[in-house]
Amino acid sequence: MDFLSLLLIALGLSMDAFAVSVTEGFSIHEKKFRGSLRIGLCFGIFQAAMPILGWMAGVTLIQWISAFDHWIAFGLLAFVGIRMIRESYSKNKKDVKGEKLGNLELLMLGIATSIDALAVGLSFAFLKVQIIWPSVFIGLVTFTLSFLGVFLGQKIGNHAQGHLERIGGIILIAIGLKILAEHLLA
Repeated sequence: MDFLSLLLIALGLSMDAFAVSVTEGFSIHEKKFRGSLRIGLCFGIFQAAMPILGWMAGVTLIQWISAFDHWIAFGLLAFVGIRMIRESYSKNKKDVKGEKLGNLELLMLGIATSIDALAVGLSFAFLKVQIIWPSVFIGLVTFTLSFLGVFLGQKIGNHAQGHLERIGGIILIAIGLKILAEHLLA
């Protein structure tokens, strides 16, 4: 997988975590640096671990589905992208003002924002992509954006959250189309 594709996937996957970080930054009571580090680490670790779990599941299935694995990869990326776009229009966005983000809530947000990465890891297995470097890279991008998102949230609040999720969804769909086109044209 080329670097640009990996960067776009990492950015697409990190948009949920970034949007949540921006929202949390709007209301965080603890020191900004400490809160940013805490949120960034949680989201980055989960975002790095989930592709590995998805990849491990995919490697066990590859022998039975290798003839159409590129369609599955496209389908998973498109599904995740479309879901992110749909969720970006949800009226039930969390608007927390003055509420401290607890450890359990942070853990749940870490899992929720990284489920998409599980499907991407599964796609990586079908595409025979080695998983360690992409997972570390995805985790670092997510950490960085989440860390900065808390600070940005102080400035803009949760007004940009839906737009960020839509951008992430569009990026994942575009990568899925690129993968599908490469296999069909090969």
